[in-house]
Amino acid sequence: MSLRSWVAWPGAPFGIASAALFGASTPLAKALLGEGVNPWLLASLLYLGSGLGLAFVWVLRRRVSNEAPLVRGDWGWMALVVLAGGVAGPLLLMLGLTTTPASSAALLLNLEGLATMGIAWAVFRENVDRRLLLGALAILAGAALLAWQGTGSGFGLGAVAIAGACLAWGIDNNLTRGKGTKLTLTAGRMTLNLGSRRLVAADDYRNTTNGYTGLRADIAAPQGWKTTLIYTLPQVRLPDDTQGIRDAKVRLDRESFDLVLWGGQVSKAKAIGAAMAELSYFHLGERDAPGRPTRDRSLDTFGGRIIAEPRASKFDYEIEAFYQTGHVSASPAPTAARQSVGASFIHADVGYSFAGPWKPRLSVEFDRASGDKPGGRFGRFDTLFGMRRADLAPAGLYNAIARTNIMTPGIRIEATPSKRLDWFASYRPMWLAADQDSFSSTSVRDASGRSGDFAGHQIEARIRYWLVPTRLRFELDGLLLAKGRFLRDAPNAPPGEWTRYGSFNLTASF
Repeated sequence: MSLRSWVAWPGAPFGIASAALFGASTPLAKALLGEGVNPWLLASLLYLGSGLGLAFVWVLRRRVSNEAPLVRGDWGWMALVVLAGGVAGPLLLMLGLTTTPASSAALLLNLEGLATMGIAWAVFRENVDRRLLLGALAILAGAALLAWQGTGSGFGLGAVAIAGACLAWGIDNNLTRGKGTKLTLTAGRMTLNLGSRRLVAADDYRNTTNGYTGLRADIAAPQGWKTTLIYTLPQVRLPDDTQGIRDAKVRLDRESFDLVLWGGQVSKAKAIGAAMAELSYFHLGERDAPGRPTRDRSLDTFGGRIIAEPRASKFDYEIEAFYQTGHVSASPAPTAARQSVGASFIHADVGYSFAGPWKPRLSVEFDRASGDKPGGRFGRFDTLFGMRRADLAPAGLYNAIARTNIMTPGIRIEATPSKRLDWFASYRPMWLAADQDSFSSTSVRDASGRSGDFAGHQIEARIRYWLVPTRLRFELDGLLLAKGRFLRDAPNAPPGEWTRYGSFNLTASF
């Protein structure tokens, strides 16, 4: 056997050389970061150099290459590969290296193989035998040991960022196949309704819907897998100052990099029996702009959902939970102290749909969103751009009850007597999750906690009817809130024992 065949020339030597050069890039990048080079700039230069080098090779090889050219259907996949492997991956690596030793980072990069294999197994059903599984578990255990800080603070953010880079490269490696999958790219101004819509929604039937400017990628893969990725600049509706609204001034909405929302969702149909499983992650970045002081929110919200859709004569259920971390300023003042965030939200409901022409459904539900308590981390859950209606209110215009500092069970009955008519009615008692924080989005607060934690009883209902099928729909909403002790006795509670709300609207669809 010749030496050339024994070493699988030229693949094996080239592969070893590639690994050595890639391994050397980590300590070199760490050294440059230590000299004060911006991680964003270094991430850009890292792949700019790669692109220039490969462009030079391509020029030398193009006369003899037999590779198939890119066709129109490849450009969407190419854009996503560039976004995951050429933008997100190197940027997360450089950000992680700023707080992680180069030796640990180099070992953590082994997670790329684990991410590639995991996605290939879960999405594309590639075979994983016992040997590969044991190797993957060893890599995961080693990464966990390297990332663990040995204190109550858990895993280091730098190590988490490097793991995120490996995940991005794992997505890159699998996207290059493109087989059996469909990719849809959207760019420009858009509305978004993602997942349950509790974090990102258009929130129709409101003074203004939530709008976003940016990029969206939707991937439908075999076996019922779906992925949605976004990078957007949420639009700020203007005017937003009290005097401007009273004067009915006309101003163009604005968006800028002072407010950024990015992240995505991955879902799998029939993951648990007939139920769909979904994982979500979103990052909200906010900073002050001229004339617009903010609380400089930097929030990472992640969680999951399991839902079995309603079916006649069957039980259905939905469970969704989120944890939120990051930092926020104590107030919009420039000198305000920064606070770490630790907040959570959970929704659960179980229902039964009866057979019959009206399709009635009866369900019990529970919602809890954390509030802020004295000491420790800031605990008030931020629902980002989630819908106002559906769970806690019949209409988006009613904004007293939102997913923050609230704990509420409920019971709901709904029906669809015909294709043109549907209605629901619900009842819920409400408590504060933290009795020294303001209740939900009402701004009513008792810092002493002496007003108790019971907010009141709420009854709500809605009826909708298509006047012109699929084109023009009428909606009537009503709500009655009987104030509990807290909403009556808190120092800044509005007078009265009842809140009554009613509205109607016509929605035209084009």
